[in-house]
Amino acid sequence: MSTDATRIEIRGIPVEIVRKDIKHLHLGVYPPEGRVRVAAPLRLDDDAVRMAVISRLAWIRRKQAEFEKQDRQSRREFVTGESHYFEGRRYRLDVVAPGGPTGIRLRGNSWIEMRVRPETGRDAREAMLYRWYRDRLRERIPEMVAKWEPRIGVTVAEWRIRRMKTRGGTCNPEAGRIWLNSELAKKPVSCLEYVVVHEMVHLIERGHNERFRGILDRVMPGWGARVEELNRGWLGEDP
Repeated sequence: MSTDATRIEIRGIPVEIVRKDIKHLHLGVYPPEGRVRVAAPLRLDDDAVRMAVISRLAWIRRKQAEFEKQDRQSRREFVTGESHYFEGRRYRLDVVAPGGPTGIRLRGNSWIEMRVRPETGRDAREAMLYRWYRDRLRERIPEMVAKWEPRIGVTVAEWRIRRMKTRGGTCNPEAGRIWLNSELAKKPVSCLEYVVVHEMVHLIERGHNERFRGILDRVMPGWGARVEELNRGWLGEDP
């Protein structure tokens, strides 16, 4: 079980340290931006962890460079045949020039159909898809907030959706406001629910400390599995 979580910076690289009752130190670099996380035995202090990270700096920077390259390669052009994701499922995009109304819909279990005018450019198609993503999230979020407010014991004064590169969400405890990443529309609904709960818990506990984890353990047992799914291929998609 984790007993402590801290963040330090080593030669310009932010490092998250989680201490556990384990024998050996484990260092990981995670997509999409190359987040560095260390699971360290309880007996190791920050200086010992720092030395372990420094000894692997070349490997860390190489992995981060690989993720950066993958992100560039995964830039979407929003044309027929591309892979796009919705609620954890992979779909192929089918761009259609209709004679009637424009819009987006799911077609069966395999296709996202985008009906646009022939002159619609790449950026406009991207904006159209993300409006559709936001609309789908707006259908999901109110029910989740209402479900979890009494369980956590908080009131969400306002929630908003915006596109973020590296976060699932963020919050303003003073205003009782939470923001959720529009990218969450691509992830399984269970991941969206976890982020909603995560940010709601932050309204009463700012840090990722023992109290924060204790609340999560109480209201959402097994939340760690949702975190693993959330972090898996966060922004990377196969072409």
